Amino acid sequence: MKHPYLTLFATMLKIGLFTFGGGYAMIALLENEFIHRKQWIEKEEFLNMVAIAESTPGPIAINAATYIGYKTAGVLGALLSTVAVCIPSFLIIYAISLFFDAFLSLTYVAYAFRGVQVCVIYLIGSAGIRMLRGIEKNLFHWILLSTVGILMTLFSIFAVNFSTIFFILICGALGICGYLIELLRQGRGASK
Repeated sequence: MKHPYLTLFATMLKIGLFTFGGGYAMIALLENEFIHRKQWIEKEEFLNMVAIAESTPGPIAINAATYIGYKTAGVLGALLSTVAVCIPSFLIIYAISLFFDAFLSLTYVAYAFRGVQVCVIYLIGSAGIRMLRGIEKNLFHWILLSTVGILMTLFSIFAVNFSTIFFILICGALGICGYLIELLRQGRGASK
């Protein structure tokens, strides 16, 4: 059996190397690796991790890597995971920066980026669908999801400048309110 630090480092290095399109595109790969292949966390914890990683400052990939690293191997694991997921991006961007002008002028590179853009859209969409399947199916969640979806669509159509951060904060506050209401209902039910 491999040393846990080596396994963690190699896994995060692979995720950092083969993920294009940022954190949202990485969610499907993270889910496959953390839940199905390595079985480091359960589906419910993964959904919570994604919500926390998205809500906290910094890129979602780094936040998720830090979380998994800490959960599986403590502080050193968090450090190794964070560094490992960042190394590929750093090296690729550094190499591109050395030859940026010549790199952009290559026709094949332009076509490759167009292909990667389509792939990123698919990865983000599939991650969203997987997360949607994983949430608890109740009226509150459906109302919240529908409201956010409608508002985001309307804001996009009418070019209203509304930050995604506000959606996250509002939905988080509504989730806390829903939780507190449920606790009150359970408390009243128990006292009867």
